[in-house]
Amino acid sequence: MTVSQNLGDILARIDAARKAAIQPAPATMLVAVSKTVDEAGIREVLDAGQRLFGENRVQEAMSKFPALKNDYPDLELHLIGPLQTNKVKEAAALFDVIQSLDRPRLADALAAEREKSGRCPRLFIQVNTGEEPQKAGVLPAETAALIAQARKLDLPLEGLMCIPPADDDAAPHFAFLAKLARDHGLANLSMGMSGDFELAVKFGATHVRVGTAIFGTRQKTDQPITI
Repeated sequence: MTVSQNLGDILARIDAARKAAIQPAPATMLVAVSKTVDEAGIREVLDAGQRLFGENRVQEAMSKFPALKNDYPDLELHLIGPLQTNKVKEAAALFDVIQSLDRPRLADALAAEREKSGRCPRLFIQVNTGEEPQKAGVLPAETAALIAQARKLDLPLEGLMCIPPADDDAAPHFAFLAKLARDHGLANLSMGMSGDFELAVKFGATHVRVGTAIFGTRQKTDQPITI
């Protein structure tokens, strides 16, 4: 299948999962994860109608997306990987959404950058639902405090994101994240990847992050593959 055919298949599967769900989100948007995909590969998916993309690394996104965003003004770019505080300026300038807010220091840095440049992308808090020491994300017990801080800073916080442990049943993690969002009045849930996005839809995902099922097997890099 071509990349555009893969895209159509994923969109059809999202639609079918929504129809099968008891109470899906009002809408479920596909974030095409384009890390390690070159500009030509991304353009193929853009030409097929996709407009939401996710990248893991600020530096890689900076090498591809300024030209793409110029050619496709309605393109929306999400940062789905960890963000270092020394990359906040570049991330705020390029990304429309940052899904990986996970610590108070980063919230402070984003607020400071907004004061300097007047720009702050829309934000999701990444929750480390499996409490994995090697993985980014705020611990569940510390999530309420980070939400409160983001709101105190008047940051544009919209939702929560998670990446369940690879060997776990994802369903309890999705259910937990959905409840956490409801408890704190957050409308958006970014959860579900190539192997489990249909399950995430059933638990109310508003955004699913799919890469290899659209673009195929990624080129090897020196960075761990998590999406």
